[in-house]
Parts: sequence; C-alpha cells; structure tokens
Amino acid sequence: MEVLMRNMFQAIGKNRSANQLAKRYGLRFGAARFVAGETIAQSIEVVRKLNQSGRVVTLDHLGEFISTEAEAMESTEMCLRTLDAIAESGVQSNLSLKMTSLGLDIDKELCMSNMRRILDKAREYGNFVRIDMEDYAHCQVSLDIYRELRQTYDNVGIVIQAYLFRTEQDIQDLNELQANLRLVKGAYKESPKVAFPEKKDVDENYKKIIKMHLLNGNYTAVASHDENMISFTKQLVKEHGIPNDRFEFQMLYGICEELQNRLVSEGYKVRVYVPYGIDWFGYFMRRLAERPANVWFVLKNMFK
Repeated sequence: MEVLMRNMFQAIGKNRSANQLAKRYGLRFGAARFVAGETIAQSIEVVRKLNQSGRVVTLDHLGEFISTEAEAMESTEMCLRTLDAIAESGVQSNLSLKMTSLGLDIDKELCMSNMRRILDKAREYGNFVRIDMEDYAHCQVSLDIYRELRQTYDNVGIVIQAYLFRTEQDIQDLNELQANLRLVKGAYKESPKVAFPEKKDVDENYKKIIKMHLLNGNYTAVASHDENMISFTKQLVKEHGIPNDRFEFQMLYGICEELQNRLVSEGYKVRVYVPYGIDWFGYFMRRLAERPANVWFVLKNMFK
C-alpha cells in the first residue's frame, strides 16, 4: 500500500492540470506546513524566525513545468530578487534552485546564461547557491554544467543522490573540485536499471558516500531526517576529528522540528530547506510520496 501511495503522489505531482488547480486554490489542505508562503516577503519572515531559533536556511523559489524562454527568464528574475531580499533583510540564508526552472530543457546555453547571472549576483552579496539534483535524465547534464561553472565560481554547490548506482563514482570524480555537496538519499521514482530499488541498499550507499566525502576533506551537507544517518555522521566526525565547520545537517521546512532544534542545542549547524512560491504543488506531492504519514496531516486539515 505504501508503495502504491508513493507512486500515486509522484504521478500526480507531474500533472500539469493538477498543478494549475493548486495555483487557483493556494496553499490549502496542509501544504503551508511545508511551503513558506507564495511571496518573497512571506518566505523572509519564515527565515527570520528560523534564524532566531539558531537555524540557517536555504531558500528555494519553486518553479516547475517551465516550457518557454519567457518562463525561464521569469524564474531567473525570482532567484535574483530572492538574493536581493536575503541581502536587504540581513537573514542567514543561501539560495537553492532547479536548473530546469531556468530553461535547461529548452536550451542548455539559456540555462548557463541564467546560472551565471544568478551566481554573479550571489557573489556580489557573498552568498552561496546550491543546484538541486533532479531526476536521472538530468543527472549528467547537471554535473557537466556544475563542472563548467566551477571554472569561474567557487560559490556554487550541487546535490548527489545516494540511490543511484553511479553515485560513488561521481563522488570520486568531484573530489578534484573540492566540491561542496549536499548528500541525499533521493526522492524521484527511478528505474531499477539506474537506482537501488531496496531501501537497505540506499542506506548503505548513503553511509558510504557520507564517509567518502567527509574523509576527502570536502564540505558536506548531510540532508536527511533519518536519525540513524545522523547518528552515523556524528560518530564518524568524532572518530576522525572532523571539526563542526566542515559539515552541516540539512532538513526540510516543516519536518522533524524537534530533531532540528535538538541538533542545534548540541552545537551542530542545521540548515533548513525552505521553499516558497505559487508553483508549490509538485514539491508538495513529493513530500507526501516520501513520507506517507504526512497524508494524515493533510486529511486532518481538509476537514478543519
């Protein structure tokens, strides 16, 4: 049943009609738990509150189903405005983005041009940009673009997904760049030809790449709500004398608040991924697919 629900939510999240309907009705039925509003101003207030609790943030303007150059340019402008708002408000936040929202599926050079505009602005403010990894079909081109950007910029990082067979080799290849990586298990539905189908294998590979990247001396963002993985990381850094400024824990807005606060109280850096914007539906469906228990939260909100 859990697998069926996960597949259903992943499919719904890719449906354009459902996305348009969601825009019409706004952040209802529990989505506001995971999405920090539809405007920059709303998201900045959420960031401010998280900062006050000792947590830092990475802000993401949600954008999916980009099909025209004009939409890609609009999404780019929103990223630039987000960087401006972060600087003007003085909050502690980086920027996360998906390159498909910047036109990757339309034209690679369009996406590269938009990325350079964003990274130039971030560098002007002394800020950092994280490229989110998307599905397997976008993996190689995303890494190719990241490599090209690193020839000019040192304020950009990328995400690596533990559930892909190729990931260990990618970690090895990126070591020469001293890449700042966010390591995740992976949230997209992938073929067993390219990804581990069993959770236990994903977990083992996740531990392997966390250890590899940390012991290579590179900055590591361990993005997981799995307390076993968090405990593994804490033990690993203790055994190898890795200082706390060489890694951080990352979690999603609205999930495991108690765990986030506990880690902060223990002296660890915790960064919260905070999405905002009107294109929230696909993101929301992926959260439901990842954690079916969240469905009950949504159902309760529907009848309030």
